[in-house]
Amino acid sequence: MAENTAPSVPYVHVLSDGMIHDSSPVRVVSSCNLNIYTFPFDVQNCTFTFNSYTHSTKHIRINLKIPAEKILKTSREVMSTVGEWQLMNITTHKHILHGPEIDELKFHIQLRRSSTLYVVNLLIPSGFLITVDLFSFMLPPQSVDRSAFKMTLILGYTVFLLLMNDLLPVTGDTIPLINVFFSICLALMVTSLLETILITNLHSGSSHFAPVPHWVKVVVLNTLGCLVGLPPKPPKDNSTEENKVGKNPPMAVELEDTTLDELRKLGRDLRAIRLQVDQQMTEKQNSEEWMQVAFIIDRFLFWLYTLFISVSCITMIYLWVNSYRL
Repeated sequence: MAENTAPSVPYVHVLSDGMIHDSSPVRVVSSCNLNIYTFPFDVQNCTFTFNSYTHSTKHIRINLKIPAEKILKTSREVMSTVGEWQLMNITTHKHILHGPEIDELKFHIQLRRSSTLYVVNLLIPSGFLITVDLFSFMLPPQSVDRSAFKMTLILGYTVFLLLMNDLLPVTGDTIPLINVFFSICLALMVTSLLETILITNLHSGSSHFAPVPHWVKVVVLNTLGCLVGLPPKPPKDNSTEENKVGKNPPMAVELEDTTLDELRKLGRDLRAIRLQVDQQMTEKQNSEEWMQVAFIIDRFLFWLYTLFISVSCITMIYLWVNSYRL
């Protein structure tokens, strides 16, 4: 409670039956506990309590002179705000405190926050930036520097949050849901940037990596791949060609020693070429498997992004519409 700053009125109304009316104005400054979990779609319930701390009901009786409906109508006409709050309802409740008996009168005031300002300045711009980051998955990482584009978006989103920080509430018992939304958006942007760095690294140096581990094949290639519509490719079977080569009968030709030496040397060279080709084929297969892992992760994060944006939009629209129905 603050000190009464209302102007002093040195007059009273004396009636013929002995009733005296003192119409002194009183300016009351009070506080209200805010529940800002659903900010900016929150509805606040505040209570004003009036009683006497020194006199019981034998000396002072407190009664409501004007009905609550008329108080609500008059309050809506004279209420002055900065446009953030709307007065929705006023109800009254009177009861007697025991030991000693004291009259107590309570006013329950229901206020609704005007959410249009916050939707236009916070949610819609944030949704635009997240949508742009979502469509950046369509950029091919092997030909376009997607990571630079995503870093620019993260920088812009960070600056946006710093500029709009003054619009967010700083009081309350809980963390607003909109703060969690902004944190998840920023976390998804950072995750997509890290995933883009991983894909770029796999595209540029996957041929030098070790073979894909078995658990990665099971979790990513088989499980996530089928989940996002990129099933693993069947391995190529080269056994038929090898068998065909092995079934060729050796040529029975009598040759001289020099010719045999040349043929042995040629055979060693062919085996070395064969080993080199097999090694290159293995490296190519490992590279393709790593690139397939990268594509699956990229597609999975894209669908995760889409799901998050869809659920967030539906939730925000539901809260917004529901707040105006109250």
